Amino acid sequence: MSIKKIGVLGAGSMGGGIAHLAAVRGFEVVLCDVEQRFVEGAVKRIAGFMDKSIEKKKMTVDEKEAVLKRISITTNMEDFAPVDLVIEAIFENLEIKKSAFEKLDKICGPETIFGSNTSSMSITALASATTRPDKVVGLHFFNPPLIMRLVEVIRGYYTSDETVKLASEAAQGMGKTPVVVQKDTPGFIVNRIMMPQFLEAIRIVEEGIATPEDIDTAVKLGLNYPMGPFELMDFTGVEISVHVADYLFNESKDMKWNSPEPIKALVRAGRLGKKTGAGWFDYKK
Repeated sequence: MSIKKIGVLGAGSMGGGIAHLAAVRGFEVVLCDVEQRFVEGAVKRIAGFMDKSIEKKKMTVDEKEAVLKRISITTNMEDFAPVDLVIEAIFENLEIKKSAFEKLDKICGPETIFGSNTSSMSITALASATTRPDKVVGLHFFNPPLIMRLVEVIRGYYTSDETVKLASEAAQGMGKTPVVVQKDTPGFIVNRIMMPQFLEAIRIVEEGIATPEDIDTAVKLGLNYPMGPFELMDFTGVEISVHVADYLFNESKDMKWNSPEPIKALVRAGRLGKKTGAGWFDYKK
């Protein structure tokens, strides 16, 4: 089996980005979301990104049109029936994701692989909603998918070696470097390392030791990171950090994962980062 046609469930920034990436790399793509305006908005964003590439002489108009022709949009999950791989990229809620996987299991052929773009949740739990747990795998792309080079390929308890192989090959076909997470553990690799840095940075602010601006500067210059923790939280979405920390805390009951009050206050205030114009920093100026 080789993966030629990919379904992407969810047309937000991650789902749309994965669909764009796959189509650029020659895969046929079916992009699905619950409302037509979401999938149309994703295609509009994809076209806009390519227009910028055309302006910079990195792409031709013909290449853009070829990419767009490889993407079909739908609001009906039944249209995933012929795909070789479905990548789920919907809201980080375990029950919502399990419900989606249960529906996909009834729609797709028995050889179709199900991948989840979850950043921390149990692949084994998602697989339990299907009759094919050996064909369920984590495929964690990073934001923005077109640029970030890594994909975490996560084994669930029953994920087969063949599924890991095919998922890794699909990631490589999209120009990414796959790393295999051998055990289905909360946070996988990157978030398990990154989240303690985020939470400790917030506690440093909470204790009055330094400002978010100075912490970001210290991390960028002292650790040679391209972005500081507060800048990165604003870029990915402040609420995403809370969702991930809450999941890690609920799984482990370890207080080190407990979200400090300042980040909870930001989410309550609707300051979710760049996408809302304000997070740890203001972007409306």
